Amino acid sequence: MEQLALLGGTPVLTAEPEELFRWPIMGQEDYDAAMDVVVNNKFSGTDITEKFQGEFAAWQGVKYAIAYCNGTMSLTAAMFAVGLGHGDEIICPTKTYWGSVSQAVNFGASPVFCNINEMLSMDPADLERCITPRTRAIMVVHYFGYPCDMDAIMAVAKKHGLRVIEDVSHAQGGLYKGKKLGTFGDVAAMSLMSGKSFAAGELGILVTDDRELYERAMAFGHYERNNGRYITESEDLKPYYHIALGGMKGRANQLCSALARVQLKYYDERCAEIRRAMNRFWDSLGGLPGIYAIRVDESTGSNMAGWYSAQGGYRASELGGLSVGRFCEAVRAEGYSGCWSGGNFCLHTHPFFKTFDLRHEGTPSRIVYNDRDVREDDALCKPSESIDCYNVPWFKHYDPEWIDRYAAAFRKVVENHELLLEADRNKARDGRWYGLGNA
Repeated sequence: MEQLALLGGTPVLTAEPEELFRWPIMGQEDYDAAMDVVVNNKFSGTDITEKFQGEFAAWQGVKYAIAYCNGTMSLTAAMFAVGLGHGDEIICPTKTYWGSVSQAVNFGASPVFCNINEMLSMDPADLERCITPRTRAIMVVHYFGYPCDMDAIMAVAKKHGLRVIEDVSHAQGGLYKGKKLGTFGDVAAMSLMSGKSFAAGELGILVTDDRELYERAMAFGHYERNNGRYITESEDLKPYYHIALGGMKGRANQLCSALARVQLKYYDERCAEIRRAMNRFWDSLGGLPGIYAIRVDESTGSNMAGWYSAQGGYRASELGGLSVGRFCEAVRAEGYSGCWSGGNFCLHTHPFFKTFDLRHEGTPSRIVYNDRDVREDDALCKPSESIDCYNVPWFKHYDPEWIDRYAAAFRKVVENHELLLEADRNKARDGRWYGLGNA
């Protein structure tokens, strides 16, 4: 066995190359586009945003695209577009960022949580359990870039006549069986903020092929309706022309739209390099116990897009019960500082979905307009709490030497995990790390 750095051994990595992880990739073209907005005070216009919307729609392969100030606003507009309202229920995987579904309470609707599977993805086998006569929509989240099983999900939605919203915030440009994520459901929305694989400052975008949903989303919180160039075909919406129906300003800042236009030109090429790097990393770790790749089989025509916030799965039972937190601590000691456990917490465990009363109505907002207490179903999401994940390096460039070094740090911990277990047993017995003195 090789001594682990956490127990006094030599780390695998003694440095971390910043350029290997720097994102987004910015060049003169990005700076020029941004400075055009700054110098000419184009922040609050729509001309640049309109160009981006057209280019993004063509790239996505849809008829309509609307840019918003952030991803949460674009998802909120999608909820309004599908008619989410008082007493409705919307199903969402429990492990995701709160912006996927928390705003449903603004519409008087009740989020209902579905379990995830070991790929951290909505479990279609649990989906039908969540459906009631009040269910209006399913919020699908392609979490950490992993494409959900859209065949199974869409079959359930069709069977029950449900709307499907795709949250593609982690998977812009990803494919499921050769088809772009965000083109399966009725409408899709996504974040393009600075930390995402498609990074454009602080931006969101909604896409759809449905004219009615497009018009409703536009009417909800977009100033484009007020400049005389947008004509609605909806008789229901025409009386309310000139006022954002959600009472919100969702218009994109054109500095971000300008950056997004440039990033879009190179995005597919850069994502292909990311996927090449990430696949090399996981290929080199194949067959090891306890850890597994959160990745899709690309031979099926699916892919992980830009592999946003790359994750690995963890099975403590295969490593003698070693906790994922202790595993990550050991990997950090080997030189990869970014190895932390968790991902997002399971939403069904948060007090927001238990007791928060947004409008001071005397009843938690999640259930105030529902004739049943959906919180009682939260206990059925307990299995999701036990699915462990952790950060792995999110390589932006294909550098075999460095990729293999990072993989070696993970392999070293797995292959020598028994040393950690022994040290932990010894400390539990007498409070000492054997061979290292008092810890």
